Amino acid sequence: MKIYTKTGDAGETSIIGGRVGKDDEQVEAYGTVDEANSCIGVAVSFLPPAATELRDELEKIQHELFDCGGDLSMKAGAEEKYPYKVEESMVQYLEQRIDHYMTEAPELERFILPGGTQAAAFLHVARTVVRRAERNVVRLARRQAINPFVRQYLNRLSDYLFAVARVVNVRAGQKDVEYVRSAKVFKTKEEK
Repeated sequence: MKIYTKTGDAGETSIIGGRVGKDDEQVEAYGTVDEANSCIGVAVSFLPPAATELRDELEKIQHELFDCGGDLSMKAGAEEKYPYKVEESMVQYLEQRIDHYMTEAPELERFILPGGTQAAAFLHVARTVVRRAERNVVRLARRQAINPFVRQYLNRLSDYLFAVARVVNVRAGQKDVEYVRSAKVFKTKEEK
């Protein structure tokens, strides 16, 4: 089987229900989601062998990012024939996992520098790419109707990746490095 088709040589690509330019906002949106998925794959490769729970969750999320990309790669109106895959329950799952992981990491008062272990550093890279994907999706949504749960999913996913990066560091005994010029931007439980 050949993986090249030559149909994109003129600068266009197929989407569900039609064709668009490879520089189209729609391609930028789902392409950035794919980039985030790849970053998560790199992060997973650096997780310690005992981190099976995290590995399983992140693999689940990688599948869901393919769902996001599929939903974003539809020509407007194609969802009538090809139903959206990303649902509210997927957003709620991320919220539950964020709440779970935030209890494991120390409370924050200031911004932290992205980094720590290799896995955590790549999770932070994935987080920033997800944020860019979200911005691209917001831009696309101004032009055409999209599955609104994709935008919500990406918003929660960046928070999830932040929480998981912190937990990966905590479990490895690696402390977060606070941004030294940051004011206190987060309230502790006592201050709330």
